[in-house]
Amino acid sequence: MNATKPIEVLLVEDDPGDELMTREAFEDNKIGNTLHVVRDGEQALDFLYRRGAHQDAPRPDLILLDLNLPKYDGRQVLERIKADSDLTHIPVVVLTTSAAEEDILRSYQLHASAYVTKPVDLEQFIAAIRKIDDFFVTVVRLPRS
Repeated sequence: MNATKPIEVLLVEDDPGDELMTREAFEDNKIGNTLHVVRDGEQALDFLYRRGAHQDAPRPDLILLDLNLPKYDGRQVLERIKADSDLTHIPVVVLTTSAAEEDILRSYQLHASAYVTKPVDLEQFIAAIRKIDDFFVTVVRLPRS
């Protein structure tokens, strides 16, 4: 059993089905990471800047970011995160249905840590989330805020 300290994960996802599958993957993985969920780009920025309903939000150790969001899309959120010296160190994994080459290229130009296309199949989706979780918890060293 890994004695790794649990991490704070922010999921920015507007699809309730994808949120549910992500929660299930985290629960099944038994790592005990805390998953916080916001539903659009504006809420993501409020969470990160601890505004409004998110005044007591923890600083996430990892962000899972959908690209296609209401209000501010994922590209705008990613650009804001990576342009802010207080947030730029947080790894951002783009987790999206888009396999478009321009979305992949733009995400990496904006300094995404990884780009993962959501599998359509439930079991593959859960397996992908587990791999992301395992990688960032057991393999990668994250900066402690």
